Amino acid sequence: MPETLIDIVRREGVGHLGAYFTPGAYTGQWFETFAGGGDRVETRDRITLDDLYAVEALNVQVPFAVGRELLDGQLGRDISARLRKIPHDAELGTPGADELIVDGGHADQAWQLLNDRNKKTGIGWVIAGKLLARKRPKLIPVYDSIVSCQFAAPTHVWLRLHDRLTENGGDLRAALAEVRRTSGVGDRVSILRVLDIVLWRRHVKEHWRDKPTTCPQRGSVEL
Repeated sequence: MPETLIDIVRREGVGHLGAYFTPGAYTGQWFETFAGGGDRVETRDRITLDDLYAVEALNVQVPFAVGRELLDGQLGRDISARLRKIPHDAELGTPGADELIVDGGHADQAWQLLNDRNKKTGIGWVIAGKLLARKRPKLIPVYDSIVSCQFAAPTHVWLRLHDRLTENGGDLRAALAEVRRTSGVGDRVSILRVLDIVLWRRHVKEHWRDKPTTCPQRGSVEL
């Protein structure tokens, strides 16, 4: 039977978060804070060179041609237009967040523009999500194949997470905040990122040891 997110967070969260933020352990520990963060006032509504470099801390790389288009081209202008419509402090699991992430919402539009593999600017769903998480860290989760595998690759992940964070009076949100506090990780790291780190660390070795489609932990976490 799949485990619940809150049980995993309460049981494993402090250990995984502490290990991840051990100095020098993972480059991803600088993703949120590199160059002042992607949501700092002066650059929160546009993709910058700092953002393109920051996502490399998460073991992905934006192709040069796409990066140039994001910095100086129409794609960058289109993404900026969507970002300006997303409040910088919008937070998943709070009122109004679902309107931004539903199909056709401003965050979904930005993700679709980045993920469009039918165009030369398409960078795929993983990098698209990581770039947007850099710009709106409280709203958009870092999400990759390792985390997706545990959920059995569902659709509408953002909305599902939104629902989990709101149910039962927000007990999952409270558990994530407590893990962050206990681990001594500053609140520049969002609770969404805390959840990503916990789920990523608990599965990364098994995921790459086995083929993802036959991974024994596929579908092991309830969403």
